[in-house]
Amino acid sequence: MKTIIKIAKTELRTLFYSPIVWFLMIAFLVQSALAYMGLLERYLNYQEAGGLSASYIADLTNRIFLSQDGFFNSVMDKLYLYIPLLTMGLISRETSSGTMRLLYSSPVKVWQIVLGKYAATMVYSLIMVSIAAIFMVAGAYNIQSVDVGLLLSATLGFYLLLCTYAAIGLFMSCLSIYQVVAAISTFVMIAALSYVGTLWQNINFVRDLTYFLALSGRAHTLLGGLISTSTILYFVLVTAMFLAFTYLKLKGGMESKPPIVKGARYVIVFVLVLVIGYISSRPRFIGYYDATARKTNTLRPRLQEITKAFNDGPLDITVYNNLLNRNCYIGLPQARNGFMGKWGTYLRFKTDINFNFVNYYDSTYDDSRDDLKYYKGKTLKEIAQQKAKAQNVDFEIFKSPDEIRKMIDLKPELSRFVMQLRYKNKTTFLRVFNDMEFFPGESEIAAAFKRLQQSKFPKIAFLTGELERSIHNAADREYKKLSNEPTFRHALINQGFDVDTVNAQTSDIPTDITALVVADPKAAFPDTVLAKLRKYIENGGNILIAGEPGKQAVLNPLLQTLGVQLMDGILVQPGKDKAPDLALTYLTSTSAAFTQEVDKAHKDSLPVSMPGATGLTWDSNSGFTVKPLLISDDTQSWIKKDKLVTDSGQIVFSAANGDDRKAVPLALSLSRKVHGKEQRIIVTGDADFISNIEVMAIHGNKFMANFYFSKSLFSWLSYGEFPIYTILPEGKDKKINITPKGLEVEKIFLLWVLPGLLLALGAAILIIRKRR
Repeated sequence: MKTIIKIAKTELRTLFYSPIVWFLMIAFLVQSALAYMGLLERYLNYQEAGGLSASYIADLTNRIFLSQDGFFNSVMDKLYLYIPLLTMGLISRETSSGTMRLLYSSPVKVWQIVLGKYAATMVYSLIMVSIAAIFMVAGAYNIQSVDVGLLLSATLGFYLLLCTYAAIGLFMSCLSIYQVVAAISTFVMIAALSYVGTLWQNINFVRDLTYFLALSGRAHTLLGGLISTSTILYFVLVTAMFLAFTYLKLKGGMESKPPIVKGARYVIVFVLVLVIGYISSRPRFIGYYDATARKTNTLRPRLQEITKAFNDGPLDITVYNNLLNRNCYIGLPQARNGFMGKWGTYLRFKTDINFNFVNYYDSTYDDSRDDLKYYKGKTLKEIAQQKAKAQNVDFEIFKSPDEIRKMIDLKPELSRFVMQLRYKNKTTFLRVFNDMEFFPGESEIAAAFKRLQQSKFPKIAFLTGELERSIHNAADREYKKLSNEPTFRHALINQGFDVDTVNAQTSDIPTDITALVVADPKAAFPDTVLAKLRKYIENGGNILIAGEPGKQAVLNPLLQTLGVQLMDGILVQPGKDKAPDLALTYLTSTSAAFTQEVDKAHKDSLPVSMPGATGLTWDSNSGFTVKPLLISDDTQSWIKKDKLVTDSGQIVFSAANGDDRKAVPLALSLSRKVHGKEQRIIVTGDADFISNIEVMAIHGNKFMANFYFSKSLFSWLSYGEFPIYTILPEGKDKKINITPKGLEVEKIFLLWVLPGLLLALGAAILIIRKRR
């Protein structure tokens, strides 16, 4: 050990008596200062501007240090330029000057030389980390409640990456007597290790090995605050491999062994690293620690419980991937490791998840993603062969339409990319979606998991027969999107519910449903249907009744059972750039208590848009506990009793015509105890607020709360069973504790004073050395 330390000290003296080492440190300091101060200034400007810009002032630790253009990514993108210049002379300098032969003849062991020189680079890497730490300390003062754990994890990843680069540079330095060649070789090797993860990804076992060797993105898990044994071990193994290669190269220069023997040593080391790395990267052997304050890299506690509940056997996931669908790439062999990475957080809590991939080609039924129309005159097989060739995939791995249809009917899934989950004898589908996130999130996966663990699923039935809104129609005013649109992640079928229709004219209303939806019937209920609906309500069934202005005569006979009535007339709310019958209603504290999403929308004063709505009245002696969920704004709206003509010019309030200006409820919740169970009922004076067009509406460049409110209604009706909300707790790092003037002072210190001091220190050491 003493010899190693002595060699390390000697090497450090040599390094710090070199101008290039000081130049690298100063350049790194200036680069880091520019990156940090630029980001801090950007978010301070957002904070000072306020308004919409203030929405960016959240999760500041991640935004400033770890986002795509954050501090660490900015610094690490250029890190590979520093280390080769540092390591290029470690051994090549000794070899070219002849001192290596003297070391060979000395009592110093080769492994001591290697470890001594590498220890020197570790110390220098630690100095580089210390420079980066200056800005983390600054961040701790500049950012309120900075996420310290996240920064420490990122620092560890930064240091391990530096040490790995140094080990590569040390090996490259012993391959040539020319320092420039050694530096270029280090560049090439780092690039090769970054690229190797893309090689042979269509070969199952080889794919895992090359993916393990890949250096690209390895530090990102640590930068994100997740410390895992597989990531730490990767850096240790790759570093040890290149140190072993360095030892073998120097040792081989002292021996007269046949080339095949020398080569075999390298192969043994390489294979040993691959075997250890492959085994250690299996899910059951990986340990994790989430260093973030909010545990952003860990499943939410409720989802952890659901995942751990698979305690009686493996969970099987069969992936069905249609080559002729635009989303096919994620299921191809070359994308397998990326796909598996998305399941990493779940494998932490359920290691025996088995994946099976079935690739096929068949007609697609997803109109928004169908490009088969561009291959006119070609058969499905010819199109599939052309696409397989373009993707560089063996066409033989794809099952034909006849073969896949014998296995499973995927037409209800639009023949898209889909995962079928199986636990024991139960199955359910897990879909991908037409949005920016694409892959199912925690809520969707939690819903699928929970469906496999229970015998009865929550079921929402939509009444038909009186021209109600349809769940199978994609027109603007219909209900397909929120109910059973497979490509919409927030549709009820993707949040754990079963969805169906029931025609009370031809069948009884099922007693096992979670809730019944009666949405804007346009024809009066026959007596038999009305009797069935009243019986369903009397027996304690949950129900959502959505009415419309002009349909009072249709729904009021049913609502009379509840002591509720649709008011005569229509709510008007004239305003700039909007239709006068578009009511922007406000959430109440009652609706805010339904879910966290609605609570946030309530705090942010997001309205619920209702195109064409009327108010509700209720009888306090009906036996129900009645609470308003949505209230109109009496300063801007009123109930217009006579006919509304939207193109008749300016619409004004007229008490003489019976107009009534007051705040009226437009949605009510009703509850009572029936047979020992709480019955829950929702009544609304509008049916458009959950329509296909309105559920994700934006009016006047302002987001509406329709989506959150609509989901919350079904959550309340199902007693919170579904959807499963997996919302992260809000971070505390949402304020910058520095003024613009203070920022200017800090900028001068970090960009000018510190580099100047470092320059002065380096110059002094070099001058003293030269005088000696």
